[in-house]
Amino acid sequence: MAIDRRNLLRGAAACALATGIASGAAAQAAGTLDEVKKRGVLRVGVTQAPPWYSKDPRTGEWSSGLGISMGKAMAQTLGARFEAVEVTWANAIAALQGGKIDMMFMLDATAERKQAVDFPDSPLLFYSLAVLAREDLPVKAWADLDRAGVRIAAPQGTTMDRWVSEHASKAEIQRYPGNAEAIAAFQAGRADAVCLFHPPLLAARQRLGKGKIVVPTPANSQPSSVALRKEDEAFRAWVDKEIAAYYRSGQTQKWYEAALADFGLDPKLAPPVMKELMN
Repeated sequence: MAIDRRNLLRGAAACALATGIASGAAAQAAGTLDEVKKRGVLRVGVTQAPPWYSKDPRTGEWSSGLGISMGKAMAQTLGARFEAVEVTWANAIAALQGGKIDMMFMLDATAERKQAVDFPDSPLLFYSLAVLAREDLPVKAWADLDRAGVRIAAPQGTTMDRWVSEHASKAEIQRYPGNAEAIAAFQAGRADAVCLFHPPLLAARQRLGKGKIVVPTPANSQPSSVALRKEDEAFRAWVDKEIAAYYRSGQTQKWYEAALADFGLDPKLAPPVMKELMN
């Protein structure tokens, strides 16, 4: 029987390609854990957003925040050094995909984000969406903000951005790179309200000394998570195990309360981040 050389070569090429893809996927699946141990550094994406991440303006060091404390604990478990890599909420996914960071805390596991990155199964913590609004602005429900002439600031590409776009579409929505810029717009009077999750607004209200914090109805309470590179199953499983243990032991709540205290806030006056402790 004659052998078709071209078909034989095509078959060999296809086999080699399939083998290469499989080998690449296998290498990536165990990649981050091995790479962190080899490099001796765990790179965590951070952005100025107390109580999650806070940079000391005197030293320039990322010294406080739940994400800082948890990142340092994870790095220590791996025998590595913690490294804070500054990103924005909007470009954190690209930083993960580009290999600039290994993880980013406080990114919600939305369907859109799941197309680009992976998330552990266990929740990191729970929180509620809120607004810091002008004291003379009547706000009880999201419908109160859904009207022309109301200016709402929110970090671009976040859950907050998506929520106000859906529930306050008649308002003027101002989108900024991060929490700090959105809060600055409210402080400067360019926005009537800033939409974030409740804990960062506590820190903002403390610093600004003005405005009122409202959790508009219907309340939107949901879990947050940790964004990781796609198809890195070994690292995803390890992160899942770690954050589940922190949550069950109450350590996540303790880090959250310590971050609030570092910022001069009374943790007893703040809503908890454990669903089991919420009223």
